[in-house]
Amino acid sequence: MKTILGVDTGGTFTDFVLYREGQLSTHKVLSTPHAPEEAILRGLAEMGLENTLLDSLYIVHGSTVATNAVLEGKGVSCVFITNRGLRDMLTIGRQTRRELYNLQPEPPPVPVAREFCLETGGRLAADGNELEPLTSAELAKLSKAIETLAPEAVAINLLFSYLDPRFEIAIEDALADQYFVSRSSSILPEFREYERGMTTWLNAYVGPLVAGYLKQLQQGVPQAAVSVMQSSGGTIAANQAGRQAVHMLLSGPAGGLAAAQFLGSSIERTRLLTFDMGGTSTDVAMIDGALQLTSEGKIAGYPVAVPMVDMHTIGAGGGSIAYVDSGGMLQVGPESAGAAPGPACYDRGGDCATVTDANLILGRLRSDAFLGGDMQLSEPAACRAMRSIAKPLGMSPEQAAEGVIRIANEHMAHALRVMSVQRGIDPRGLTLVSFGGAGGLHVCALAESLGMQQAMVPIHAGVLSALGMLVAPRSRQLSRTRIARLVSMPHEQIEAVYSELEVQGRQELIAEGVASAEIEVRRSLDLRYEGQSYYLNLPWDDIRSCEAAFHRLHAERYGHELDLPVELVNLRVGLASCPTSLVLASQSAGISSSPYDQVSLYGLEQPAAVYARDGLVAGQQLTGPALFTETISTTYLAPDWCCEVDPAGNLLLSYQAE
Repeated sequence: MKTILGVDTGGTFTDFVLYREGQLSTHKVLSTPHAPEEAILRGLAEMGLENTLLDSLYIVHGSTVATNAVLEGKGVSCVFITNRGLRDMLTIGRQTRRELYNLQPEPPPVPVAREFCLETGGRLAADGNELEPLTSAELAKLSKAIETLAPEAVAINLLFSYLDPRFEIAIEDALADQYFVSRSSSILPEFREYERGMTTWLNAYVGPLVAGYLKQLQQGVPQAAVSVMQSSGGTIAANQAGRQAVHMLLSGPAGGLAAAQFLGSSIERTRLLTFDMGGTSTDVAMIDGALQLTSEGKIAGYPVAVPMVDMHTIGAGGGSIAYVDSGGMLQVGPESAGAAPGPACYDRGGDCATVTDANLILGRLRSDAFLGGDMQLSEPAACRAMRSIAKPLGMSPEQAAEGVIRIANEHMAHALRVMSVQRGIDPRGLTLVSFGGAGGLHVCALAESLGMQQAMVPIHAGVLSALGMLVAPRSRQLSRTRIARLVSMPHEQIEAVYSELEVQGRQELIAEGVASAEIEVRRSLDLRYEGQSYYLNLPWDDIRSCEAAFHRLHAERYGHELDLPVELVNLRVGLASCPTSLVLASQSAGISSSPYDQVSLYGLEQPAAVYARDGLVAGQQLTGPALFTETISTTYLAPDWCCEVDPAGNLLLSYQAE
């Protein structure tokens, strides 16, 4: 197997996990948001991956370039092309109100300025018949208008183009030599013109940025093979990723879920509730055997209808800033101190109190053990920042710090309930999996708040998203809309669409070096009751079996089934290479290691033992309170909790209170 390097670019740190000759090594550097490739190249140099080694190096990268561009509104100028009478499609949207009882709501920002929304012919009816042609004169007029506007990218979204893409292809052929072109019949050949249009526009909005960034990264490592993590939990070659940038909006978080699934299956725990707490945000998701995907995701309020991991993200991380609001209440986040200047304790010019500062003040972070001792934390700086919060509240810095932690925990507990309780899933039957640089400090409190008694802090939890890059398969998720009553849809037509999608996916994966025999295929379909807006996804078997399965799933999900015809909406094909045969080295067994220190933690009478996590041995059992320090994170084992070190080095936590 080639040497594999997983790289996850976060808001604060860029994480590296290297797999070479059966051994894992990890590394972290501060991110460089203005040019993310700089942090990656610096990390490569610091890890000793010289140019002579790059020809055998396979890099899998989780990038935030697309995500940050959307969140910050810093994409490229883009023209949106649609049929006559529909230029305001993206602005009107679904006309849903974010604030139900606000009679004078603030209008949401307009995605594309009206003068950049162009109309043309080439209109199809709902059955695919031509209603209006696309003439050469209209193409010339369209090209002239776009030349005047001088955009960097063009998004094309014509009605019912998923039935027949010829008009969109004609426009693309006329423009592709001069602009980055994104057409809906390629990006998302599904119904719902607003969601399809928004997804196509987002792809054009960030596509040139992603393509440019990946080109710079590849130039920095010319001999290495580079792939990029997609939002669906699989990878795609970097030279193809720029054209499909919208598939990278959850690139990093998807890596963490891929690793959690891999590690959970290794210990036969397949029902997991995960939270990834980094410096800027926390991502929460559910894994039930396989990664849960959704085509109803949102980024910055915009619908993104391509398949992506089903997760809930909140602005709560180690860098989340604490403040006292105008009503005198303590608040935490969503604003973050980021990597520069960072939390006050980084001593890099930051003067705002953060969650990281609070953990340091409470003794849960060791000032001399952060990043393996490579970065010294300043407790005096943290205390100075926390006093600005504590003074107006009439508290000590320690009391204020405890309040900051409680509020941050409640934000994250609410997010965990959104993905479990609010979906009818009892979290008490799940295992809570914590990762991210800050996750281990909060795992016990969050598990207790949900009544969960089992948790896991994986090996290399602080860089788990980067580890997930190593185990993620190369994959494609393809779809096609075909709306009809299920029983009236000929089986041969369904099979024909599936075959067409499968051929396309196989060709793309084979072009990346995947052997045809190693490609696994999963066929599924979206079904709904006739007249419904939303649908459920089920594995494809045959028409009668799928109809019966839909009734059962609808009753399970919503508590009832209806005496209505079942309607087919979308056909989906997921293709993936065989799972990576990555074998983690077993933790050595032997004499249980002893703590190297004891510390007093605020609010606890009993001192906490401090262990070096890399010194723990397989089978070792420990009780809280305790701290486990490692190069990339710290884990806090609270009172009433105990943990066992499994053969791979994961910490398996269990609640032992009477």
